[in-house]
Amino acid sequence: MINYEENIEVKGARVHNLKNIDVTIPREKLVVITGLSGSGKSSLAFDTIYAEGQRRYIETFSAYARQFLGGLERPDVDKIDGLSPVIAIEQKTTSKSPRSTVGTITEVYDFLRLLFARAGDAYSYNTGEKMVSYSDEQIKDLIIDSYRDKKINVLAPVVKSRKGHYRELFEQIAKQGFVKVRVDGEILDILKGMKVDRYKTHDIEIVIDRLKVSESEDFHKRLGETINTAMYSGNNVLMVLEEGESVPRYFSRDLMCPSTGISYPTPEPNTFSFNSPKGMCPECNGLGHVFEVNEQKIFPNKKLSIQAGGIAPLGEYKKSWAFKQLETIAQRYKFDLTDPLEKIPTEAMDIILNGGNDSFEVDSKTLGVKRQYKIDYEGIANFIKTQFDEANSTSIRRWAKEYMDKVSCPSCHGARLRKESLYFKIGEKNIAELAQLDIAELADFFKQLESNLEGNQKKIAEEIIKEIKTRVQFLLDVGLDYLSLNRSSKSLSGGEAQRIRLATQIGSQLVGVLYILDEPSIGLHQRDNERLINSLESLRDIGNSVIVVEHDRDMIEHADHVIDIGPKAGRHGGEIISEGKPEELKQHHTLTAEYITGEREIPVPTHRRKGTGKKIVLTGCTGNNLKNVTAQFPLGKLIGVTGVSGSGKSTLINETLYPIMNAHYFNGVKKPMPYKKITGLEHVDKVIDINQSPIGRTPRSNPATYTGTFSEIRSLFAKTTEATIRGYKPGRFSFNVAGGRCETCQGGGLKVIEMNFLPDVYVECETCNGKRFNRETLEIRYKGKSIADVLEMTINEAVDFFENIPKIHRKLKTIQDVGLGYISLGQQSTTLSGGEAQRVKLATELSKRDTGNTFYILDEPTTGLHFEDIRVLMEVLNKLVDKGNTILVIEHNMDVIKMMDYIIDIGYEGGRGGGMIVAQGTPEEVAKDNKSHTARFLKKELEQSKRKIAPAV
Repeated sequence: MINYEENIEVKGARVHNLKNIDVTIPREKLVVITGLSGSGKSSLAFDTIYAEGQRRYIETFSAYARQFLGGLERPDVDKIDGLSPVIAIEQKTTSKSPRSTVGTITEVYDFLRLLFARAGDAYSYNTGEKMVSYSDEQIKDLIIDSYRDKKINVLAPVVKSRKGHYRELFEQIAKQGFVKVRVDGEILDILKGMKVDRYKTHDIEIVIDRLKVSESEDFHKRLGETINTAMYSGNNVLMVLEEGESVPRYFSRDLMCPSTGISYPTPEPNTFSFNSPKGMCPECNGLGHVFEVNEQKIFPNKKLSIQAGGIAPLGEYKKSWAFKQLETIAQRYKFDLTDPLEKIPTEAMDIILNGGNDSFEVDSKTLGVKRQYKIDYEGIANFIKTQFDEANSTSIRRWAKEYMDKVSCPSCHGARLRKESLYFKIGEKNIAELAQLDIAELADFFKQLESNLEGNQKKIAEEIIKEIKTRVQFLLDVGLDYLSLNRSSKSLSGGEAQRIRLATQIGSQLVGVLYILDEPSIGLHQRDNERLINSLESLRDIGNSVIVVEHDRDMIEHADHVIDIGPKAGRHGGEIISEGKPEELKQHHTLTAEYITGEREIPVPTHRRKGTGKKIVLTGCTGNNLKNVTAQFPLGKLIGVTGVSGSGKSTLINETLYPIMNAHYFNGVKKPMPYKKITGLEHVDKVIDINQSPIGRTPRSNPATYTGTFSEIRSLFAKTTEATIRGYKPGRFSFNVAGGRCETCQGGGLKVIEMNFLPDVYVECETCNGKRFNRETLEIRYKGKSIADVLEMTINEAVDFFENIPKIHRKLKTIQDVGLGYISLGQQSTTLSGGEAQRVKLATELSKRDTGNTFYILDEPTTGLHFEDIRVLMEVLNKLVDKGNTILVIEHNMDVIKMMDYIIDIGYEGGRGGGMIVAQGTPEEVAKDNKSHTARFLKKELEQSKRKIAPAV
């Protein structure tokens, strides 16, 4: 009998390329699943174990609830025993909404809002004094103490410095039975039809009662009722005015400034939320930035005339209403549409830009009479702004955005909250200032805060601060100390987003759960790897099972149990080639084991390239955390940009260098981060950026369509004799348009049968038997193969099949070179693993004709790649550099870094502690640096390689 409490048993898994395998996974252990990219690791972890766990959970819902969830497909597996609830932490990036921030995902910001609402001190934004609030009893006692034996008026303010004639208001007050009001400091009787000057600002208060203050019982009762009435009419504020005095004193149930009488509503947690109308800054709607029209983008060249297209949004002269209006303005200000913009009088330019109303007369020379003209012109800037704010179509908004700049909101200066919310403080900081601190600084702030609070405030805040501190600590544990809470979640890398979710999970302290993680070490520097492994071990130690799909050497060595899937990838993989403790793994001669024991390795090149001697120099970069950095990129070399997470690598390369180069060669529109100047761009003819965004994830997308090979193959089929006779065009061979595709399944090859309460079933289309095309199309053959047969070929077969067609052969050869020879041309993109998709994308970019002068930028190309795949990839990159191209790689993987010709190391730490170039030069030079974190690990790596060369000699 197997003890199910101790193991998860998987029997007969056949998802994707798994070959009917049985696995026993120990529970409450840290289990690593490794193997070549595409060997079936994710198929086992996510598509089998996670999918089944998810499906069983949904099966427990009522049939009514299940119909809304849509059924989950049952994975192709005989049985799985010992499954506990499953949580997957995948590489999917977080939401792209501008309102989502690190603080909102981790829920730390929610606790901060609660803390400020319950324990914050309010200050007046007029005088900076601490705000006060009283109960009715306190107000009664204060009045009796302050005005003993004096005559007072109790007033309820209803209008505070607003314009209007207020006739209806006075009628209403009279109806309520009041007889006197105080208007602008003067007490008047209410008369019929009474009103005030509607164009001046007024202060109006109702005189609720006039009393002589005494200690008697009756007076107490009367004053209590008066206060109640005044509070009701005056919206929780009342004023007391002594007879003969002119300055009243304010009292309020809400928070109120004692000297000017402004009051804040009682703070709620959503008073501090930039996503709620109660808290958001009204000008930028809580986004922290607004779009402003940029005059320079409207008049890019002041030497041009209006007629020649000097006004960019209007373009060159054409007969239209806009130009008719401009001609009228020209007559009024006596200039011509053919004059250059710099010669046009400034008031005319002002009207063109901002609009204006004006009417004037002109003597008509031909008729000899005066003609009346009227200018009623909205102004180009205003027109662009209204289009941006109100247009429904995205293309019009995109057009308007071209002439606008994103600037920090003028009223909240990027703090996202309304003025009142920013005057609540704890420890002398408001909530926006706390959200701007790095997580590390935030942790220090809360450490000191506890000792500074006292009394009730301390009691209220204690629990909340405890919650915040534990959550912040988890973020520190996974190596995210350089992020701040207001960092927008769409600017996070995949690895950062995944580690934030991991921190949130550890924070929830669940027990008995099965966590499945997909390569959590992506985008993590070796130094932070230890922290990550500790976090995973702590998840395991509180009683959870953790399964990690990973290629990282440290992670494999720290695991309790390693499952190696292989032997090769794709249809040649899907079997378990070894399982057991990491020590046992080394005894099997699998690819993974050979790389870990050092039998195989990615060799360090014997010499570093000299390059072309030319270089691109980027000076004075100050974006995000960069501290006035000047970087040199020597051309004709393999350049590595390294540094701990958050040190500023992406800011320097993806946000500064790439947008500048893209704008220079291809007129890109993305605005680079601030920099002073760049030289040497003339030595390169084009730039190609290969980032981590996933390739099309629809079943209709496949490697052939993504790389553009399919268009060439379709043209080839359309040129065959039979196709020409029948008059078929390339569109005939597409499974996405009507004509050549099978209409029963619309070219999908599968049909979905919807089962109401059970998961949808996919069956092969009975008309075309999964071939996707109709009979006539399949009759056209090239070298004996139909278009459907071609889609079923693997890349390896297709490379030989099309070797005489250079256009197709070149693209396919690149896919084969990056190690993807085993996937088929028509394999759906949805079934490619992360590492495979990354390489299909790489192959597409790399197959573009290189000029021998191309600058490639690769952001962590080793994502999802096994040691062996990295070796293959590096061979491809080296070939490109040997032709004279320059390749710049942002990377943490030591196997790649040691192969570089030139390294730029940014550090020392992440966030505020980063943003400087710490070391640069060949790997050997960088390894000598004492302070750099990268150097420490690089040194180890280079020494290991030397040791291996010595015995071999």
